[in-house]
Amino acid sequence: MVGNANYVNYHCGMNSEDTLDALIDALVRSTFHVTGVLTRIGAENDLSLTQLRVFGILRDRRPRVTELAAYLGLDKSTMSGLIDRAERRGLLARGKNPHDGRAVDVFLTPAGHELTQRLYVEVRHTLAPELGRLRPEQRTQLLGLLEPLLDPARARGEPTGDPRPGP
Repeated sequence: MVGNANYVNYHCGMNSEDTLDALIDALVRSTFHVTGVLTRIGAENDLSLTQLRVFGILRDRRPRVTELAAYLGLDKSTMSGLIDRAERRGLLARGKNPHDGRAVDVFLTPAGHELTQRLYVEVRHTLAPELGRLRPEQRTQLLGLLEPLLDPARARGEPTGDPRPGP
């Protein structure tokens, strides 16, 4: 992936099962690394990893509370508790959905947007040097390879439960 000749030579001799195992291992190690970065930055800002995920999702969208809970795999009462705590800090708010007055949306307040932008800058600052080891075409290739893994329904052009808008 990073153009290391030893890496390529080692993995070229693998069968498909070995390659699958190596890929799973690499994805898990990558997830552990990114989760560690996010957990540390969240803790430095008095946010849990789940709260940080909520802020990341709400950065550019206004989903219904039920959609957000489903996307995060949380029940409605847990989601309400997370929103309540963030509302008390002035970071999130709830409001009626403009298209369905019975539904309740959750969204960032101006203070929540400011915090989210600052957190994004911290995450980018932390991860950019590592990603900078990839050539631009490798970054583009990696992005293209990850998209179908991260959102297979969207990759097939199907509707998803993801509260994020399509590409």
